[in-house]
Parts: sequence; C-alpha cells; structure tokens
Amino acid sequence: MIYPKILLAQSIIEICKEKGIQHIVISPGSRNAPLTIGFTNNPYFKCYSIADERSAAFFALGLAQQFQKPVVVVCTSGSAVLNYYPAVAEAFYSQIPLVVISADRPQSKIDIGDGQTIRQENVLGNHSLYNANLREEKSVENDNLIQMALHVAVAQKGPVHINAPFEEPLYETVSELQVKPEIIDFTTEEKHFSLGINTKETWNKATKKLVLVGELFPNSVEQKYLDVLATDPSVVVLTEKTSNLHHPTFIDQIDTLITPFTEDDFKAFQPEILLTFGGMVVSKRIKAFLRKYKPAQHWHVDELRAYDTFGALTNHFETTINTFLSQLLTTNTIESTYKSTISAIWNVRAAKHQEYTSLIPFSDFKVFDFICQKLPKNIQLQVSNSSAIRYLQLFDVDKSVQVFCNRGTSGIDGSTSTAIGAAVASTLPTLLITGDISFLYDSNALWNNYIPKNFKIILLNNSGGGIFRILPGHQETETFTTYFETSHQLNASHLAKMYGLDYFEANDETTLQQQYIAFLNQNEKPSILEIFTPEKENNGILLEFFRRLR
Repeated sequence: MIYPKILLAQSIIEICKEKGIQHIVISPGSRNAPLTIGFTNNPYFKCYSIADERSAAFFALGLAQQFQKPVVVVCTSGSAVLNYYPAVAEAFYSQIPLVVISADRPQSKIDIGDGQTIRQENVLGNHSLYNANLREEKSVENDNLIQMALHVAVAQKGPVHINAPFEEPLYETVSELQVKPEIIDFTTEEKHFSLGINTKETWNKATKKLVLVGELFPNSVEQKYLDVLATDPSVVVLTEKTSNLHHPTFIDQIDTLITPFTEDDFKAFQPEILLTFGGMVVSKRIKAFLRKYKPAQHWHVDELRAYDTFGALTNHFETTINTFLSQLLTTNTIESTYKSTISAIWNVRAAKHQEYTSLIPFSDFKVFDFICQKLPKNIQLQVSNSSAIRYLQLFDVDKSVQVFCNRGTSGIDGSTSTAIGAAVASTLPTLLITGDISFLYDSNALWNNYIPKNFKIILLNNSGGGIFRILPGHQETETFTTYFETSHQLNASHLAKMYGLDYFEANDETTLQQQYIAFLNQNEKPSILEIFTPEKENNGILLEFFRRLR
C-alpha cells in the first residue's frame, strides 16, 4: 500500500479509519497532496473529487445528512477553506456532522507575503464546534486533537475543523505505515432521563396543547406515540413537510390554516402548552403567531439544543423525543374542544384550497399543485430554499416521500450540491425541486462525476427571485427588478448540454403534462425539467389564495 511520507498526514488518515469515517470529499490542490495520496490509496475509504470547494462541502453535507455519520472534506491551503463556510454554517444549525480538514502552510510562512496563505487557524470558529490547530511535527498532542475533533462531530452533531500544516516536499510516498496512533475511547456516560410528576400533571390538565414539529429525519418518532397524540382532544399537531411525520389528523399546511385567522381566532388558538421538537421551522406565520400570542409554557425536546424561537421557552428536556413521549403520554385525556374546533376550520380551508386550485391559470401555484399530486412514491425529495420550500408547505405530499431542505441557514447557495450528495448516499431515487436563482447560483453542483443516472431536477423558472414580489413593500421599479428580484432571461438548456444531462421544458399545462411523463421515465441520464411560469402573475395568484381562504 502507498502512504504519504509526511507523518502528520499518516496520523490523520489512520485516525479517520480507526474512527470509522469512510467518505472523503477532496477538492484538488497541491498543499493537500499528502492527504489525497493517503486517502485515495487506502481501499477502506470511498473518495470523491469535487473541484469547487463550496459545492464539495455541500455535497459532503448531503452525504452526511443521509448517512447520519461524519463525512470529511479536504482542501488545499489559502482561500479554499473559506469556501466551505456556507456548508459549515448549515451543518452547525442543522446538526450534521461535517469534518473539515484544511491543508495549511507552516506557521513560519503565514503573513510574510508567501503565496496561497491566509490565517487558517480558527477561521471557521464561529460555527465550528471544535477547532484542532495541528502542529507540523507528528505528536501525541496532534493525535489527541484529531480524535477530539472527530468525537465532537459525532457527540455534538455538527461541524469541526482540523487544520494541518504541511511543508514541502508534498508528494513523497512510502510503502510502510510509520505511525500507530493510540486510539482514545471517548465513552460517554449514558444520561438517565426522568420526567417529573409535576410535568405530567401539567400536561394532563391543560385543555389546549399545541405540538409543533420542525425538521426531522424520517422515522424518528415511533408511530404508537403519534397515535396517542392524534386521539387526544386537547392536542393539535402541526407539522412541516420537513418533519417527515404523518398522521391523518395532523395538519401539515400551517400557513393555509392560520393565515386567515382574526384576532379572536388567534386568541382562541393560543395554547396553554406549546411542545416543540425537531429542527428549524419554515413557517414565518406560525413564528409570528406564537411570538405575539405566547403560550404559558413552551417545552422543547432535544438532546443538545433548545432555541427560544418564540421568546417563551420554559423547559428544555435533554432527551430523545421517543423517551420523552414514552414518559409523558397516557391514555387518560381531558375533555376539550381544542382539536375539534381546529379540525372543523381545517376542513373548510382544505375545501377552499381545492376549489381555488381548480380555477387559477398556469403559475407557480398551479405547477406545485400538479407536481405534488404527481410525485412518484418512495422517493427522496430535496427542496431548495426561498419560494420552493414555502410553496411545498401548501400542498399534500404522499407520506412515502421523504422531504429534506437546508433549513439551518435557509440559504440558496448549496441546494443542488446537497441534493446530489444526498442522492449518492440514499437508496431511494432522488428528485430536487428548485427555483431558478437557487439553481443558477449553485450551477457548479453539476460539475460532478457522481450524479446518479436517475437523479432528477424540477426547475421552476419565473425569471427572477419571485419571493421578493410577495414580501411587503414591493414596488415595481428598476431598482426592485435589478437589485432585489434579479430579473433575468436565462435558462438551463446549455448547462444541461454542457454537463450531459437530459433536458425537458414546459411553459403551459399541456406541455407540462406531456414533458413530466417523459421526464419521469428517463432514468439513463440525470435530467432537468425546466418549467417556465409567468414572472409578474405568480405573486398575485399566491396572495389571492390566502384571501380566498377567509
């Protein structure tokens, strides 16, 4: 076997192997040559070469999202590591174990005018859970820092940064391993959780209990607990599409339910107890409601973090949701009309929703209605940020569809790259729904040799950032179209040709129905279905939908 001659590189590689980290995403460079040589010549590792560092980091994020295990990204020295930052921030807030290993030049070369050098130590510090600044010489201290970084990535579910300085020559190899790091067993003491009797009594006595579920990995909650929540007349469960949580009595179109509420409706809906679990919440309207009409108690369940999103947090239960619900829920329920009242309102909303979609012209709204009805079952659905995820929230999606979105930072910058990484890691066929700005912004994601043949992109092109037309204060001026909406006349046809993807396009209901069938049946090459919708009509159709719900 071939090993890098540099002992520090040998240690990093051996420790990654001993800690069970297999997937390594490498961006080509020179300073990281010792790591590249070591990782790629060891059959234990599965290595990927992604040239664009920003795309590489989001690709790795997608892998880690699906594997639920740490994935390593490796880059050369200089500005390369800075391009990892958007994905690092996303990993931080989405609690995804991403391991950044940046090659560096020796400390003596920093800030003296040498090429391709920046201050790399702690450069990701604000959003990295641990920063291992290694020294050039092999040492036990280095080995311990590396292992601590990998441990933190797993234990605290987030990104870590290992910065490794290498001096030339960089490409020399040896045939025998010259290091044997002492592996540390970071045994963590199992936490014992016990829910107090007072908490149970408080829950059982409350007649208005609202459960709000954010982003969750599929099958995170045992169905028996969902069934208990669903039969409690004092409990209303609101779920987001990214919660991957399903029950016929749960309401998964939050904005459709609450947008038409009057002040009296909001007061009636105000919960005594708000129970939250899962990650970030998409709906701005539910956040605004709970910040204004605060619950008497807000309980959040998470092993690590509790954000006071609504300014009302009273309890953070540091345990898994299954453990918490197993101790909280009983078959005894209190009399309440909370659930029945909301269910009656929801049934009216659903009927008006169906009526409205049957009347509207071709638009973003109409397209999402069509797509959500026609989605294949048993797929992984990746969704870009901004308009795409917000539209998806308004429609039914089959419970066999697993939904993911980079909601940690809600950025548009790496949606396609993440989706491709997730597609590589998942056993399910993967489909990405994205908007034009998000797609164009991350177009280097397609510069990737690992895209599965059955990977599909539905691209809604409304000639700009359509979501800005919905926001309050929008005025049709040159400043708006140039600096906010980023109006354009671009399409994806040439990008598809350049990267070898099949390309389909639709611009009305007839062509959409025709092209959609052909698009779904194409599984020999990755494919794009670009749907062109009217730039200036979409916002009016969406806003009218909410008015019609009243």
